[in-house]
Amino acid sequence: MVRQNTARRTALIDAAIEVLAAEGARGLTFRAVDAQAGVPTGTASNYFANRDDLLTQAGGRIYERLQPDAAEVADSRSGARDGDRVAVLIQGVVDRVSSFKSGYLALLELRLEATRRPALRTVLTKHIRADVDANIRHHLASGLPGDEDTVVLLYLAMNWLVVERLTLPDVFGEDEMRRLVTSAVERLLA
Repeated sequence: MVRQNTARRTALIDAAIEVLAAEGARGLTFRAVDAQAGVPTGTASNYFANRDDLLTQAGGRIYERLQPDAAEVADSRSGARDGDRVAVLIQGVVDRVSSFKSGYLALLELRLEATRRPALRTVLTKHIRADVDANIRHHLASGLPGDEDTVVLLYLAMNWLVVERLTLPDVFGEDEMRRLVTSAVERLLA
């Protein structure tokens, strides 16, 4: 029974992510989550104490889903250890994050909500700081060129590139985005 409840809770959180992406934080209601998840009305309210609880759990779940799989991690540890390889890896991250469009858009909504909700701010800060630290550790241990600041600057630049790609995709074409990733890596490693 616990397994079924865990699966349903996860499905409800995933539905909340989709609602956040489509309707924004104001559209996130238990009824909207129930409808998105295809469950009877009132189900979400049985799993989450309140809307803040749902927002907070959605914030944590997005980061679970954004994590690279084992194959991607293994691939990042192979190949040349030069700037060209860094550019390829960074483009892979941009592509992976962009492919979870609803998650990234929901994360933008959650970041805005976090300015008003301390518990959500705490969860997002924990996950984002852990993600940045893990990227720094991985990069430094990999033997790729660049230092801690390189990783942080690439993180900041690529996050905004993903925002552009997902919210205003006509500002930069696909080829231009790929060229910008390469240019950012080259300039930061120079």
